[in-house]
Order: sequence, then structure tokens, then C-alpha cells
Amino acid sequence: MVLKDVEIWFQDEARFGQRRILAEKGTRPRVVQQQKFGYAYLFGAVCVNNGKTEAVIAPFSNMEYMHEHLKLISPSTLSGKHAVVIMDQASWHQQHLDNEFKNLTIIHIPSYSPELNPIEQVWRWLRKNELANRCFSGYEDIVNRCSDAWNRFCEDKRRVISLCFRDWTNLTS
Repeated sequence: MVLKDVEIWFQDEARFGQRRILAEKGTRPRVVQQQKFGYAYLFGAVCVNNGKTEAVIAPFSNMEYMHEHLKLISPSTLSGKHAVVIMDQASWHQQHLDNEFKNLTIIHIPSYSPELNPIEQVWRWLRKNELANRCFSGYEDIVNRCSDAWNRFCEDKRRVISLCFRDWTNLTS
């Protein structure tokens, strides 16, 4: 396989939902806060070569949802290309999950090195621009808002690439 036939995908998941709020000591926060904590997990992947994205929203993280996510990435990879999916070493990121896909290989980054996975920037962008200071009515509301936020992020391929591209991912030079 030659490098020009490889697509680099960065994969990760993040938890979204109700969260605590910080306020200066002796003051009350100005944001409405719910005491009930509910969450959804957004499995996201970004291809830095062309700005393609894939996502799964799930009630928790496990190998089953990870497998479902890979089932979306594989057909999104251009015909004749091979997807190299770079991810951390979470327990549900098992190497054998790529066995059924002829066009996909998993590569793990070292433990405790989120700086090597640019999709972390996507989570930061979503939290800052789309999902900050929100109250959710329940799990379905979290799922809907996460889905809307992800879709708005993905609308701009240039933004996707600019947030996630790194010089070391350029395989054509």
C-alpha cells in the first residue's frame, strides 16, 4: 500500500450532558443548573484528508458502540483507500475490532497523550460554541442537541480540517 492511498481518521468519544458549574466563592452562578445529571456519549471521527466525519451517539461507551462507529467509518472511506483510525487506548478500543474491515486499521496512541489526537479540539469547540451553559430536559434532549451541534460543526469542511490537521498527518509531501 502506498501512502497516497491512506486516509487518516482521528477517533474519540466524549461525554455530554448535565455538568457542575463553578462560581466565585460567595456568589451565585447566573446560569440555570439542574441537579439531575444525565449524559450521552458522542463517538466522533474526523478524516483530516478530506474533512469527512462520522458519529454515533450512545447512552454509554462499550465495544458494541465502538464497532457500530467503525461500521460507519469503513464505507465512508473512499473506494481504493485504506482508513487508518487513530484512537486512544480506552478499554473498548480493542485492536480486533478492525478484523472484519478490509479497508480499515486501528492504531493506538500512547496512554495519557490526548495532544496526539486532534479530535480533542473538536470536543473543545463543541463545548465552547454549541453546548455550553445548557440545561437539558432529559436524555433525548441531550441526544438531539449533541446531534445538532455535531452536524453544525461538520457543515464546514474547512473548519473540520483546520481544527484537526497536523503537519505530521500530511502523507503526500
